[in-house]
Amino acid sequence: MNTKIDNEAIPIQRLPEWVRRTVLNTEENREVRVILKEQGLNTICESGRCPNKGECWSKGTATFMLMGSICTRTCRFCAVNKGKPEPLDETEPVRIVEAARKMGLRHIVLTSVNRDELPDQGSAHFATTVRMLYEGIPGIAVEILTPDFQGRRDCIETVLAAKPTVYNHNVETVPRLYKQVRPGSKYDRSLAVLRMAKEIDASIHTKSGMMLGLGETRDEVIEVMKDLRAVGCDFLTLGQYLRPTRNNLAVQRYLTPEEFDELGKVGWELGFKMVNSGPLVRSSYHAGELAEQLG
Repeated sequence: MNTKIDNEAIPIQRLPEWVRRTVLNTEENREVRVILKEQGLNTICESGRCPNKGECWSKGTATFMLMGSICTRTCRFCAVNKGKPEPLDETEPVRIVEAARKMGLRHIVLTSVNRDELPDQGSAHFATTVRMLYEGIPGIAVEILTPDFQGRRDCIETVLAAKPTVYNHNVETVPRLYKQVRPGSKYDRSLAVLRMAKEIDASIHTKSGMMLGLGETRDEVIEVMKDLRAVGCDFLTLGQYLRPTRNNLAVQRYLTPEEFDELGKVGWELGFKMVNSGPLVRSSYHAGELAEQLG
């Protein structure tokens, strides 16, 4: 089976109506940008060019990107800058707490660039930020979306000791496409991260997500769902891959809303506690509302 994704061979496709999004340039969202600029913070909402950022910000949810804006890996689906990162900024957790307080956030998602050059992969920085958010904003829910930490159990233990509300690590795509979509990452290693997280602290919900439209088949997607359930993954997100820049992988196909509904139904039947499946779904889309439903 062919595993190569050839951008040049894929004709430019008109964006379907169901993945178009009106930008919500409200006064509230302008204030959020001012706060982020004042605090010198990065969000995956902006760095990843998420189509839902206006809606999420207006509902009191945001996804902060820790440890700078430069990633040590070269995933071909991602718009985040690649290269040699700056040294860790130890003041970042304090500034995130201040920004979250000013933004009135009730549910915060923390993600990060990959920091493969750090001795602990940045896991202690994650844990410190989680703890400072709990201390600074009583009642806030903190979900984390981590890199694979090169599969190191000690790093996962460090993060989970801070007791995040949800531990998320995305598999992103099917095994056959990993070398093309996620060079430097391994499918089995990502599954192992989720398995270890559940082994370390079974009380914390685990979560993973996939981007669809990169050339995967329906059967391959369902096999990934089964693999995720086999390692105890609780929550699943499925969304349409949207090409962030011309330098990224091209979209091979736009799935219809009906296809997402059908795949979501399969996810529920497989036993996930939460499934969010739709063209504009992203890892943290409606994360706060979904977490509240489960308590």
